Amino acid sequence: MDLSVVVPTLNGRDVLAASLDALAAHAPDAEVIVVNGPSVDGTSGMVRDHDAVDLLLEVSERNLNASRNAGIAAADGDVVAFVGQDSQIREGWVAAVEAALDDGADAVTGPVHRRVEGGVTTESVETASVAGRHVTFFDGGNVAFVRDALDALDGFDEYLQTGAARDAAHRLAGMDREVVWGADAVVLREAKDDIRHRLPEDAEESAWGLKYRSLAYRLVKNYGFGARIAARIVKYAVGDAFSVGGDVLRGDAKLSEWAAAGSAVVPNVWTGSQDGMSARMADRTSRRNPNGVSARMDRTMVRHDC
Repeated sequence: MDLSVVVPTLNGRDVLAASLDALAAHAPDAEVIVVNGPSVDGTSGMVRDHDAVDLLLEVSERNLNASRNAGIAAADGDVVAFVGQDSQIREGWVAAVEAALDDGADAVTGPVHRRVEGGVTTESVETASVAGRHVTFFDGGNVAFVRDALDALDGFDEYLQTGAARDAAHRLAGMDREVVWGADAVVLREAKDDIRHRLPEDAEESAWGLKYRSLAYRLVKNYGFGARIAARIVKYAVGDAFSVGGDVLRGDAKLSEWAAAGSAVVPNVWTGSQDGMSARMADRTSRRNPNGVSARMDRTMVRHDC
């Protein structure tokens, strides 16, 4: 297996160093590509000095998926993995990835262990049936693809600021590509809120708005707008409304926060649905990605061979 590992980063110098240390220890033969957004915390200097890194790409955008796609375009491996800036691969991760892909999988993901006070938490495989399609989701900070599958996807959809890994999972399922769960493909993750971390510098933008614009966009883009898709979006919104409402009743949130969340949902669902249908019309192939790797080649501003 000729492995490339892409690590997108943005103002993550401290946690990134631990991620690179883990790659040096457990994937010493991998090509490691760090894609640095407009960081202002000294990330570039640390990365250039780190022995694990083969290539540093500097990009001007905060969009995680533009960083992922820049890494895809630069990677040489026949297997391309993505590891979060705050994620540390564990011993056995490379072997688990190789075993799953050798068995015919198109992509492999695995458990994310999260640090909590007194220990760690973990998670298991997540699947769903959407409009008759069986979807296996993956964590965008712990996944590896065979090159053929990643090329079929044309990478990640850069319209999305959050939820692009879930979008890619829907698209893989639509191509009958197999995503498998590798129980030993484990990463340890420091708890971070990457959505808020990458919000545009726009006071009117909100995490709730991003969530529901993304949800509507990826569902409508992949399945069209029908009764089942509308019902799925409403189900999510009602569930979140009850959840935040419960926080208000317990005193963990303010009523104004509940109202603000609700006011962000409807316009963003509308916008995401419209944009999703436009994207569906723009790319009628099974890849459903008019904003992928091939859409442009101007993401990387500076390239450093380390």
